[in-house]
Amino acid sequence: MIDYNNKLFRPVVNTENGETSSETVFIYKQVGNILTSKYSGGKIIKGHLIGLVNDKGEIDMRYHQVNQKGELMTGVCQSKPEMLENGKIRLHETWQWTSGDYSNGESIIEEQG
Repeated sequence: MIDYNNKLFRPVVNTENGETSSETVFIYKQVGNILTSKYSGGKIIKGHLIGLVNDKGEIDMRYHQVNQKGELMTGVCQSKPEMLENGKIRLHETWQWTSGDYSNGESIIEEQG
């Protein structure tokens, strides 16, 4: 299992209907197979996620956030890890809003620092 504890991630790619951007910072915490994160930046004032990490390092998560329009947005996301040559983690994500227009999308976030 990949240990995501205390790792910082930033989006590098997102579909147009997503709210995260390179200004969004995710701070991951992990205890056992339970992953949590606080995040903010760009269009997002404050967000939280919770997920379960499997033996392959894949994450099944749920998220909620308040955007700059004052809307509470919720969604689900599946993340698959890729280990980069520099030892950092890149996560390939497929997600869907469970509020708003219920659209889906894809994003990539990368470990920073």
